[in-house]
Amino acid sequence: MAFFKDAAELYECIGGFFKEAAKDPDMGPKIRESKLIITFEYSAPDSRITVDAKNPAAPGDFFTIITGPTDLTPDVRMSMSADIAHRFWFGKVNLVQALAKGEMKAQGPIPSILKLLPAIKPAYELYPEYLKKIGKADKLI
Repeated sequence: MAFFKDAAELYECIGGFFKEAAKDPDMGPKIRESKLIITFEYSAPDSRITVDAKNPAAPGDFFTIITGPTDLTPDVRMSMSADIAHRFWFGKVNLVQALAKGEMKAQGPIPSILKLLPAIKPAYELYPEYLKKIGKADKLI
């Protein structure tokens, strides 16, 4: 059974978490320094989230999150099922192994993405906390 019933729920959970991460004083500046536009394309449900660390962000944010289609051209495009993404944010999916197995596909400068892994490590604890905060404890794994 899929973790998300539809794109709206994925945007609420993962997209909302990304929006909180954009304000995080530990992760935010490190992601901003990448100056990358990263699009995450999910299947089951079909959805898309773009992280824009290249263009100016709103006050209080280190980067911008766009849910759904956008005209921005990504530097990196990551494709995966929504379930793999959800498990990744719990720290249950190793990025390098998932790429090797084809569970995730990446286009663009992969070394730049790998450099972000230490920056996003706090997310593995923050994502479950965020889900509890928004009343989505049923999504915990």
